[in-house]
Amino acid sequence: MHLSKKCSVFKVVLSALLIVALLQLIYLSFLSRFHGKQQRYRYSELFGGSAAKKNAHPEKNTRKERLRYSLSSGGIFDNSGQYRVYKNLIKSDFTTNQKPGSHSDILTLATHTTINNLHHLESLLERWQNPLSVAIFAHGEDVKFATALVYALSFFCPQIQALVDFHLVCLSGETASFPEQDREHFAGLEDCASVFSRLETHRDKYQNYAMSGNISYPNNLLRNVARGGTESSYILVIDIDMMPSADLHQQFLAMILRRPSVADEVFVLPAFEIRHARKIPSTKAELVQLYQVGEVRPFYEELCPRCQAPTNYSQWVNSHVRETGTLEVAYTLNWVDPWEPFYIGPRTVPLYDENFKQYGFNRISQACELHVAGFRFSVLSSAFVVHRGFKIQGEFHAKKEEENKQNRVLFRSFKEGLKTKYPSSTRRIVFPPSYL
Repeated sequence: MHLSKKCSVFKVVLSALLIVALLQLIYLSFLSRFHGKQQRYRYSELFGGSAAKKNAHPEKNTRKERLRYSLSSGGIFDNSGQYRVYKNLIKSDFTTNQKPGSHSDILTLATHTTINNLHHLESLLERWQNPLSVAIFAHGEDVKFATALVYALSFFCPQIQALVDFHLVCLSGETASFPEQDREHFAGLEDCASVFSRLETHRDKYQNYAMSGNISYPNNLLRNVARGGTESSYILVIDIDMMPSADLHQQFLAMILRRPSVADEVFVLPAFEIRHARKIPSTKAELVQLYQVGEVRPFYEELCPRCQAPTNYSQWVNSHVRETGTLEVAYTLNWVDPWEPFYIGPRTVPLYDENFKQYGFNRISQACELHVAGFRFSVLSSAFVVHRGFKIQGEFHAKKEEENKQNRVLFRSFKEGLKTKYPSSTRRIVFPPSYL
């Protein structure tokens, strides 16, 4: 009798456990179906479908149609015929609604990247918070991935919708298409954070310029595409893994409005690099504090100290900032070989020479041309740019030195061409034998 009672209790407990397990399976099945349905709707909302067309916000459909239109053009070839350019692949609300002549369009930040460094856009935009023009280079399968991901960014991220213009560059034999059949790339994309998480999985795919298929990274073409994608009066061109000082846009706007305009002047931002573990400084005071203890140092100090030394870091660090929040010119310099400053310049400055690709002389050549063309270099009192991480020997791809030698030969030809291009210029470049 006692044994029979024990068996009955055991059966009841076992039945209860089985019922609970069954209910859990039903619940999990429901969640899975619900999540799958939600994902299918999210996908159709992004890339089409009758249900999405009925329910989508008109602005989303307009953005989608603009992307379709941009892609349908097939892009245009660059001057060399080696690359296909999709200018304004995705336009920001700012560009679409921009009123010419307004103060808001005085300064745009232009940058370039591959898909593996696009994750930096999140922190860059958080700091900049103003119009941004981004030129992306992709090849092979990354063309499809880049097209889809930048569209997802513009769809899910309100600040990107508002402020960021995307341009795409690929090889001339490749074409970008509307990502309707690429469901594998979009599983789990629900919001802006999830898109950047997906981009994180592609970070550092290549070591600097070491791209698959022996493809050359056309950095100067990308800089020109990003520059050409804006109508702003002034443009700041930096790499996407660099960060400007906080409030630079409004400080520069205030400075420009209170001083007479000079067409042949560019405004230099001293460039630094910071240890990876450190937080990027916002102000000159924060930067100088880190500089004094060795956590921040001049950009390229280990790789090419001469390339930034003419900035005169000692003078800049010790120059007095008259008033917090007031930007002004601290001192003016003439260009000297081989200085490659980062600067804010009028949109009239000469374009970057697109013959320079990969590593070496791509920015030096443009700064050299500015000098011959008659520009003066005015160093700003409290603005700066910072590269994330110290640049060190050994972190570059295997062909770095070979590329540098090839571009050095190209640079000799380039500077000879400047004599023909600017025959009345009194400025000439004398290159030390050790440099050539």
